This record gives sequence, C-alpha cells and structure tokens, in this order.
Amino acid sequence: MEPQTADRTKSPSTPSRSSQVSLPAPAAPGPLASFVRFVVCGGGIGVLSSFAVPLVAMTMPWAVANAVITVASTLLCTELHALFTFGTGGRAGLRRHLQSSGSAVAAYAVTSAAMFLLHTVQAAPSMLTEQAVYLTASALAGIGRFLVLRLFVFTTTRKPHTAIRPTALPRPQLSRPAVSAAC
Repeated sequence: MEPQTADRTKSPSTPSRSSQVSLPAPAAPGPLASFVRFVVCGGGIGVLSSFAVPLVAMTMPWAVANAVITVASTLLCTELHALFTFGTGGRAGLRRHLQSSGSAVAAYAVTSAAMFLLHTVQAAPSMLTEQAVYLTASALAGIGRFLVLRLFVFTTTRKPHTAIRPTALPRPQLSRPAVSAAC
C-alpha cells in the first residue's frame, strides 16, 4: 500500500474533476408531448394576454397596448418553448427569437386573411360564424407554427455547420507536343 500525499492545490470541499459525475442531458420530449406543451404554454399565455390587453389599454391606445402585449407574449412564449416545450436545454437566442416572431407574424397573417375572406364572401356574418372561422384559422396556423418551431427553430438534430475549405487540386502537367496537337 502506497502512502497518500496531500495535494495542497485542491480545497477539501471541492471534488476533483475525476470524481465529478456528469449527468446526461435530458432527452427532448417526443412530438405528442411537445404538442401538448405547445398548446398549454401558448394557450395559457394567450389567455393571460387577452386579459392583459384591456388593462394596458386603459393607459394607452388599444392598438399600441395590443402590440406591446403581443411582443411581450411572443418573447415569453419563445423562452418557454425553448426551455419547456421543445426541451433544448437552454434559453432561446436571438436567432430563435427572430424565427419565432416570423412564425407568429405568419400565423397572424393567416388568421387575418381568413377573416378578410369571410367578410368578402359574407357581408355580415354572425358572431358565431366569425368565431368559428377565426378559431379554425387560428388552430391551423397554430399547427403550422408548431411544425415550423419543432422542425426548424428548436430542432436539436441539426449538425453544426462545418467550414468549407477549398481543396487544392494538382495542376495537370501537359507537355508541349500534347498542347500543340490539341490546338
């Protein structure tokens, strides 16, 4: 048995690197679990936003209040989707926020187009018809947004980009007789 020597560079309370146990990163949730989380997070924030807009609108014009709450809720949802819905293991960066806001704008465009189309086809639709069209368009836009976020924005299967390096090819050595014969 060899005598142990004290290592004075390490404090007794700090474990050495060899004794630290690294835990594997949690696995990303499957598609169904992600979709349920997407609906809960997005729907929950949507409900809270619908209550927040009228409250904020008491201090500023309604359109400005709606824009402020929409931006804030999109930022919050993107963070929740990164941390909870899609389990990326970290916060959303600027690229993910921009892509997520792009998908939110596309969803807004789909619901607005559906309502415009309804009012083009029917001059005075009932409130029930308007709600049915809006909720259907919103659901379809939500499914599309979920797919974009899952497959492109919060994907964890992408490999990091490798730098493309030009490969130097050897120059062909042509003799004078070969060049003369070709010309």
